[in-house]
Amino acid sequence: MSETPKFAPGRSGLAIIFSACLIAAPASAAQPADLRLHVPSPDWREQIIYFLMTDRFDDGNPANNDQGAGEYQPQSNAHYNGGDLAGVQRRLDYIQGLGATAVWITPPVANQWWDPLTRYSGYHGYWAQHFKEMDVHVGTLADYRRLSDALHRRGMYLIQDIVLNHTGNYFAYQGGWDKSDPGRFYIDNPASRPTARPTQWPFSQNDPRKPADRKMGAYHWTPNVADYTDPHQELNYQMSGLDDINTENPRVRRTLRDSYGYWIREVGVDAFRVDTVYYVPTESLRDFMVSTDPKAPGMVAAARATGRKAFHVFGEGFGIDKPFEDIQMRKLDRYQRNARGETVLPGMLNFPLYGAMGDVFARGRPPAELAWRIDRMMALHATPHLMPTFVDNHDVDRFLAGGSEAALRQSLLMTMTLPGIPTIYYGTEQGFTEQRAAMFAAGSGSGGKDHFNTGAPLYQLLADQATLRKASKVFTHGTPTPLMADAAGPGVLTYRMSYRGQQALIVFNTADHAVLLDNLETGLKPGTVLHGRYGLHGQPADLQVAADGRISLPLPPRAGMVWVAGRALPRGAFAGPAVSMAPLTQTTVSEDFKVRGQAAGVSALRLVVDGNLSAAQIVRPAADGSWEATVATDAMTNPDVEHRVTAYADEGGRMRVSATQRFKVTRRWQLLADVVDPAGDDTGPTGEYRYPGDPSWGTNRQLDLRRVQVYGSGGAMRIVLGMNKVTRSWNPQNGFDHVAFTVYVSVPGQKGGAQVLPLQNAKLPDGRAWHYRLRTHGWSNALFSAEGASADKEGTPITPAAGVAGDPVSNTVTLTLPAASLGGLRSLAGVQLYVTTWDYDGGYRRITPDGENTAFGGARANAALIMDDSAFITLPAYAIQ
Repeated sequence: MSETPKFAPGRSGLAIIFSACLIAAPASAAQPADLRLHVPSPDWREQIIYFLMTDRFDDGNPANNDQGAGEYQPQSNAHYNGGDLAGVQRRLDYIQGLGATAVWITPPVANQWWDPLTRYSGYHGYWAQHFKEMDVHVGTLADYRRLSDALHRRGMYLIQDIVLNHTGNYFAYQGGWDKSDPGRFYIDNPASRPTARPTQWPFSQNDPRKPADRKMGAYHWTPNVADYTDPHQELNYQMSGLDDINTENPRVRRTLRDSYGYWIREVGVDAFRVDTVYYVPTESLRDFMVSTDPKAPGMVAAARATGRKAFHVFGEGFGIDKPFEDIQMRKLDRYQRNARGETVLPGMLNFPLYGAMGDVFARGRPPAELAWRIDRMMALHATPHLMPTFVDNHDVDRFLAGGSEAALRQSLLMTMTLPGIPTIYYGTEQGFTEQRAAMFAAGSGSGGKDHFNTGAPLYQLLADQATLRKASKVFTHGTPTPLMADAAGPGVLTYRMSYRGQQALIVFNTADHAVLLDNLETGLKPGTVLHGRYGLHGQPADLQVAADGRISLPLPPRAGMVWVAGRALPRGAFAGPAVSMAPLTQTTVSEDFKVRGQAAGVSALRLVVDGNLSAAQIVRPAADGSWEATVATDAMTNPDVEHRVTAYADEGGRMRVSATQRFKVTRRWQLLADVVDPAGDDTGPTGEYRYPGDPSWGTNRQLDLRRVQVYGSGGAMRIVLGMNKVTRSWNPQNGFDHVAFTVYVSVPGQKGGAQVLPLQNAKLPDGRAWHYRLRTHGWSNALFSAEGASADKEGTPITPAAGVAGDPVSNTVTLTLPAASLGGLRSLAGVQLYVTTWDYDGGYRRITPDGENTAFGGARANAALIMDDSAFITLPAYAIQ
């Protein structure tokens, strides 16, 4: 039904409307008997998901591409590109060969094709016009059924993305908002294509100026969310202009249940992913799942009627915690279990784990942060094995946009060996760096060629890792126990997986240099043989656990290794070299200090600090076996971090390692520069730039840089940016939003460098060159060297990235770069830096002459993307303390 049915005598008008909609719109087409649409549910813990954006994946039927509404431009990332369900079906060999067992597609429902207010199309599927009809761009109902049948015949499963929170952008509020009169300030969107309003009842009743529509109450008649930390706005206001559905309304709830039950019955969908669940009350979600309404049952009952006893539903709740915090984790858990302990949704996308993996593997944060996250995940969540895990998706930067391929390989291995359902975002296996680039040649960002290469290194890597995961339930059903994780910087991360007597040991080195895994307490029986099963650099050799239950071994840069525990066997006696270190006289120091010990039968040993083999000192014992060495502490700037020092030797055919000694360092930061920046100069190079029109910017002027203070401690740098105002209305991970900082650092005497400012349409003046580039905003933090940098390439990702903290009380953002980030500097004397402000959303935000809600105004697209900048700051010489 596209509009309201007419009233009939003798019955309530609303009853007629409601029952007619449920029964007649749309009519179910007869299901061909030879299609395998309905199959029993799998054990979702054992699945691997391939998530694709249908429009960007493959174009199997060019005839449905252009519907004549100006919505189709295959080389534009703002328009429909032409991908469809027929294209998905013809690439199932490719998807299955990767190791995936389920395909998650973006919403296939009839969508708003073109929104003139945002100048963007609904190619992604999240702007519904009708929840119970197909969008002709992606195909027909018959196409969808054929895809379902093809998947089921392969033993694979179909996951449909759904939306409960909103429709497309069919109305807005302009000039104000009056809670008592939702018709006041209301404007519609008459140029929306293909229709000016939704065509499904009751969502077609969307004009509060009409008494009947207002009485129907299908929407919250509200403006855009201005503060995502306000629970009332989050649940009731419009997200980015999308019309917020009133899911507390029983009529609305029933229509949504009927609409999505339809896809289970008529197509054979095996699971749903629910978009934007944080904006829907948990009681509405529970109604969606377990309602016993016989005409429009909840999804549990609708699925059971088709033979699916474990229909999976997982939600999207975008929230990433700071290190050693679980605020977002606990919020996420409330959408799996309510205060009464009842199941709301069986699973949620594991965004907090995603954030910690990116920080540790891509940005060089200490692995201890990730080990804590894994421990907390298992303690807090009742069903962590049903939570999809991922390294990137369509709403965040591609992993390779700010991380190295070596870091990506490690992150993927972690998803394959931890609880959760590994979820591969299309194009990751082909090394994509653009968030929503097309896989097929005609689409945007494709470079004019198809990207379905089964010989691609990352494709082969994922296929091998999927084979590893499927080989043992210890990975799909097991429980992780973190064993060792470096706290001082990149390095060792290990955990043991356990399931019904099976044990597996997973070991990573997150550093770009070799490290020593020293004295790892495995928790396994002495003599246990560890069989090498998988390694990122080749299958690791078998190991045997020592008599004390420990193992020690050197790890190459960016290692990732998996062993499976076998039987415990006797170990032969070893009469090799012995190495010892005396206990430290102080466990907290403020300067360099000495360590001493004994080494029998050793001509030389290595003194290893924080596992870093590449920086290990070679120490030669005296004739009596005594040895002494100095531990340098100039790069140890965080007084809360516990460091470790170990001595080891590998003479005599077997490695010997001393006991590990631990210590902390308290150092002082020195103020090296304090530069005031003029207020109100956040208007771009021409003085005519304007902020985006979205009210969340308003008069806040978050890009107005006011002050830059630079502190040094040895070769470490701390930059404190004073801003006009620091906001966090979008609940950002890094503590600030609506601004991105790009900091360019030049190191005296260092060769190479680049003059161009990547992606910002600008260059450094006066022939200056930068060697390191830090880009950070509320949800990302990436560090690059100048190697490979150009106008459209950011440089080479390196680690560790900066520590980032925003403070809205003092209106400051603090960036801390350890000495290792700057090539291991011992001093910052002569270092120069330059700071720019803009904003970032999957790329530097656009600028147009007129400006838009989410784009800056005042210049053409190729203008310099710099709203405010600092002077060039040169740091003076100083005494290292």
